[in-house]
Amino acid sequence: MTQNGISYRDAGVDIDAGNALVERIKPAAAATQRPGVMDALGGFGALFDLKAAGYDDPILVAATDGVGTKLRIGIDTGHLDGLGQDLVAMCVNDLVCQGAEPLFFLDYFATGKLSVDEGARVVEGIARGCKAAGCALIGGETAEMPGMYHDGDFDLAGFAVGAMNRGAALPAGVGQGDVLLGLASDGVHSNGYSLVRKVAERAGLAWSDAAPFADTTLGEALLTPTRLYVKPALAAIRAGGVHALAHITGGGLTENLPRVLPKDLGADIDLGSWPLPPVFGWLAEAGGIETSEMLKTFNSGIGMILVVAADRADALTDLLAGQGETVHRLGTVTAGAGVRYSGTLA
Repeated sequence: MTQNGISYRDAGVDIDAGNALVERIKPAAAATQRPGVMDALGGFGALFDLKAAGYDDPILVAATDGVGTKLRIGIDTGHLDGLGQDLVAMCVNDLVCQGAEPLFFLDYFATGKLSVDEGARVVEGIARGCKAAGCALIGGETAEMPGMYHDGDFDLAGFAVGAMNRGAALPAGVGQGDVLLGLASDGVHSNGYSLVRKVAERAGLAWSDAAPFADTTLGEALLTPTRLYVKPALAAIRAGGVHALAHITGGGLTENLPRVLPKDLGADIDLGSWPLPPVFGWLAEAGGIETSEMLKTFNSGIGMILVVAADRADALTDLLAGQGETVHRLGTVTAGAGVRYSGTLA
């Protein structure tokens, strides 16, 4: 018999904690059930029935993303509850840009030492985001990897699958004269945080300090979750007249809008057509960031752009406003590639 043998737990991996986390999050995952889900958490794979979800001739669309260095602020402050929505939103907001309805979601949570409470707070946030987006949380992976992450650190990745009927893919039909409808963001969302952290450091501010632009701490203000645009966007698509959608993530308006425009078309945007949220005003001033850099790094107050037929712009604006969105008419699609700006971002 081997003397003084060691266990997996001695090596830093607690299987019991992983099992406890799965049990803890089962109710949250169950709350995301939707037509098409065929089994519960715990199997080697998750099953989904496309016919039960209402699709007879579906095209599947997949997306994956993470939260980036916004996680650093969440970990350092202990405010973890909104990070799950960030993860979901970064994936499902991309899916809807293809014209797809998000159907199900899987998450990957990796940490050096698993805290059941912290892990549950993150995954329960993922479940809330899934429910708000109408997709089911049907599986995931929790990886405890001592030596790979410092104590207390973790990383997140998300994987979403959606579907649309054959022939319904976007973008489609984008033409000169189409109107650009911008949906307001809820803040920085989940892109540009390496620069955000640099600005805070330059300003000599800790996450616990009062935010110069909000009535809360800097850390809490910067952790405002990414807005979920799925249900309003799908409602607009189904109403007709939507030719394309652009999720304004890394690369800002400058890089993301051209992704959904034909190569010979661009856009004219009036920077005065929407108010710059205070967080971006602070970033620009405290960091000495030029307007071109703001527009290429951050969403600058516009989290999603819909490219719509001119004769449908007013009706779709009303529909989106009725869905709870703040809608700004940014400009139009024009001849010549690239995004051209007029006015002042303020």
